[in-house]
Amino acid sequence: MRRSGTVILAVGLATTAAAGCSSSSNSAASDVSVKADTSVSGGITVFAAASLQGAFTTLGKQFEAAHPGTTVKFSFGASSSLATEITSGSPADVFASASPQNMDQVVKAGDASNPVTFAKNVMEVAVPPSNPAHVSSVSDLSKSSVKTALCQPQVPCGFTAAKVFSNAKISVKPVTLQPDVKSVLTQVELDNVDAGMVYVTDVKSAGTKVKGIPIPASENASTAYPVATVKSSKNKDTAQAFASYVASPAGQKVLAADGFEKP
Repeated sequence: MRRSGTVILAVGLATTAAAGCSSSSNSAASDVSVKADTSVSGGITVFAAASLQGAFTTLGKQFEAAHPGTTVKFSFGASSSLATEITSGSPADVFASASPQNMDQVVKAGDASNPVTFAKNVMEVAVPPSNPAHVSSVSDLSKSSVKTALCQPQVPCGFTAAKVFSNAKISVKPVTLQPDVKSVLTQVELDNVDAGMVYVTDVKSAGTKVKGIPIPASENASTAYPVATVKSSKNKDTAQAFASYVASPAGQKVLAADGFEKP
């Protein structure tokens, strides 16, 4: 199963992705603090926001270690697209969204219930390490000389960026609109643009590939991350166990290491 704008991987085989998870992956082997439950077994598919890729890859590996016999597969992408796929019948067991609005879409369709908010994220401007456009604040993105990449407006990172621009009282005309936040980050990493609006967690995960320009709290905006099991799941016990693990102390430790804030 592969779709445009999403990345699918089996955690047990994702050594390459795990290697790119920086701080969160270093603790994968040492943070298995949930005892094995024999009622939890088999495989599940987790639909998760692209910004969760690093942290959730680590959480999946830890969950599998805590529950021998389980397999966690991920489909990462824009929360808006994932919500539409779930309501259209795509098989999934857990949905972790980067926006309450997209979770509400799934809940209102009757495909999930009782979501739990497990994290919060805020925006940051990412620029190439050399910062060719000399961007020093989010207000610089309003300059016509600064080539900026944004997420599409219906995507959480797109409408959260719009809130930032409203708070800063600026207008930004992007040169490209990307399907999810990781795609915006890639545009910056490849020097295709002078700046991109991403989350602080994305700047952290990119390491030396980009430079982060912080946004003052008075201008910044945040988004909350809810998680819920999908009603049509054929493995509800394991799905619920994973959703609970995300919100557990072990899960929160991984998320914090990747730069996510507590809800």
